[in-house]
Amino acid sequence: MSEVSDQNAAFTADLVRSHDFARYASTLFVPADKRRALLALYAFKVEIVRVREQVSQPLPGEIRLQWWTDMLAGAGHGDVSSNPVAAELLWAIGQHQLPADRLAKLIDTHIFDLYHDPMPDLTVLESHFADTSSTLLSLAARILGAPSEAADQVADHGGLAQGVAQVIALLPYDSARGQLFLPLDILTLHGSSAAEVFLGKPTPAIRAALDQLIEGARAQLATAQSLLPQVPAEARRAFLPLALVARDLDRMAMADTDPFAVYVPSRLRILWTLWRASRSKMFS
Repeated sequence: MSEVSDQNAAFTADLVRSHDFARYASTLFVPADKRRALLALYAFKVEIVRVREQVSQPLPGEIRLQWWTDMLAGAGHGDVSSNPVAAELLWAIGQHQLPADRLAKLIDTHIFDLYHDPMPDLTVLESHFADTSSTLLSLAARILGAPSEAADQVADHGGLAQGVAQVIALLPYDSARGQLFLPLDILTLHGSSAAEVFLGKPTPAIRAALDQLIEGARAQLATAQSLLPQVPAEARRAFLPLALVARDLDRMAMADTDPFAVYVPSRLRILWTLWRASRSKMFS
């Protein structure tokens, strides 16, 4: 690599390590020659998700997201190569024939994050996960191995489980700013509401809604795990983050867990979980 490429790769690694340590840690257990492309993909995800934190109004956020969409379409404004994440992502796309249309769809899906519209129902939420969490898993598998239908199926199911775990993990932050990613239809079914969630206090109704979501996520995760043996061996470690999802869902399912209390797992525990998973038959 050139000096500039080295600097760009180092920048993306630092970005992912700082803002998405779990995914960063998962790259430590893949072949070294694949790590750079994975980190480029995950750094792109970090940049897209961070837009919500960097703006106070939706319009500036949409403009920032449009820049990424234009970049993927080859119509980037200014010197795209001066953005280290964009430069690394374009390199990864070229190296591994990643479909730019799926990355563009991920961007479009995250426009929802800029607004305070409540998540209307479980179907829409699952569609959101299919275009975000599942897409990342699928493209990571493509980086580690050739595209396969089995890998895409695992990504479909695993991404839904991962998405639910993430939504519940972020509940303390989202409820504090008046954003609702829990599906309204599930809340209503159990006698809760957006207003109750925004109070930031656990209730039996909220607990029942979360239990339903967790149960569904566990079923999706079990399906993903059952399909993993069909995935080419070289691509299985793309799904290492699912080992963290299993652990998170177990914790979230405990009756005495306060869903509105911020929980930050230790980096050592994350590394330990991933190391154990990497040595198991499931991921190798």
